[in-house]
Amino acid sequence: MGEDNKFMAFLNSKIMGPMGKLAATRIVRAIMAAGLASIPFTIVGSMFLVLNILPTVFTGLTGFFNATFVKITDLYMVANKTTMGILALYFTIVIGYEYTRIIRDEEKLNIDPVNGALLAVFAYFMTIPELVIKGGMVKVLSVSNATETVVNGWRAGDGGLARLGTAGIFTGIIMALLAVKIYQLIVKKNWVIRMPEQVPAGVAKSFTALIPTFVIAFVVLLIEGILVALNTDIYNVIALPFGFVTNLTNSWLGVVVIELLISLLWVLGIHGANIIGAFITPITLNNLTLNSQGAHMVFAGEFNNMFVIIGGSGATLGLVFFMTFMAKSAQLKVLGRAAIAPAFFNINEPIIFGAPVVYNPYLAIPFMLAPVVTSSLTYWSIKLGITHQIIAQMPWPSPVGIGAFLGTGGDIPSVILAFVNVIAAGLVYYPFARIYDRKLLAQEQANLAAEQA
Repeated sequence: MGEDNKFMAFLNSKIMGPMGKLAATRIVRAIMAAGLASIPFTIVGSMFLVLNILPTVFTGLTGFFNATFVKITDLYMVANKTTMGILALYFTIVIGYEYTRIIRDEEKLNIDPVNGALLAVFAYFMTIPELVIKGGMVKVLSVSNATETVVNGWRAGDGGLARLGTAGIFTGIIMALLAVKIYQLIVKKNWVIRMPEQVPAGVAKSFTALIPTFVIAFVVLLIEGILVALNTDIYNVIALPFGFVTNLTNSWLGVVVIELLISLLWVLGIHGANIIGAFITPITLNNLTLNSQGAHMVFAGEFNNMFVIIGGSGATLGLVFFMTFMAKSAQLKVLGRAAIAPAFFNINEPIIFGAPVVYNPYLAIPFMLAPVVTSSLTYWSIKLGITHQIIAQMPWPSPVGIGAFLGTGGDIPSVILAFVNVIAAGLVYYPFARIYDRKLLAQEQANLAAEQA
């Protein structure tokens, strides 16, 4: 146990400190808020997409679908195009608002979150039109052929305006942060137009944002002009490094590293899913959109909650079954009975903090190993075409099998995979949980004997 304690102390000092500071940064908190705010839009948009997939799953109902839903496809898919199709806009608005609000509250600065949101959208929209150098002049791009359509600089995609969709989330994030930082700097330096006290507050706030708006326009246009002269633009430059990261997450090793980081942070008492989720959500949402258009991306949508961490972070549903039906110690048996219902909905804080998993070497090891096993099974199953790729976003608390069925458009092998992953994770936990259970039982018996003596 001495070596285990040293190992946990090492992790605490070398990882928990830096990651705890990262989680507390204003930028990460703002991005996390945007991810949470986007949940209802991604789920609703995906549900309408599922209506397009159901006829291929339930072929016996093809006639019914042709007589009903197929006739109004363009109507109900408006809900998809105005959710998943402009998801970058939602991210930009929320980050602009939340980042401004956090700075206002923590620095007691006279900046308005609504202005911050509007300035973020303003900066982001200046990156959307595509410009080119033609005849020594800057011109908006216009192209119309079989492969692409760009009208007055605005590129159309399957879901609407291409740069407003999930592919533009990273650009929206960067431009929102840039706009708010400029807003913060100018107000802090007091470079603002101040109105008399008699002027209504709403009017005064709008004039406070006047100079920041001009500076943001100048900065973004200057950067855009330089990049256009180099035959690119802000949107494409920002997409390059994030495209590299996206490619890494679509590799088996990248997926395994992500799962290990999430579990490791939880072991150290940090909400790993929230921190890592802030960075991977734009990637999984973009991959989800690509899959809905016919791509075969593995790491998409609710990849984790549908297949990898069933029962909650660490894939603890199998552990809960052991605790409920096989444990001998009173502590694990009682905790298992209390936690089994939430576990079916991927909620396992009672286990993480009650067993506990946090700083517990007996359970920390399988807590990190189980998601590696389940993510590997899922990755190769989707990669090799054994199961269908994820095409629809599901609520993360979806019970085992249900999320897999609907999220893959009714793919039965995906449902089987979800249950196989529960069993696989349970087998990983079993030897460790059994040793821990025996230890707790011995302690309980010793305590009981001491009380009776």
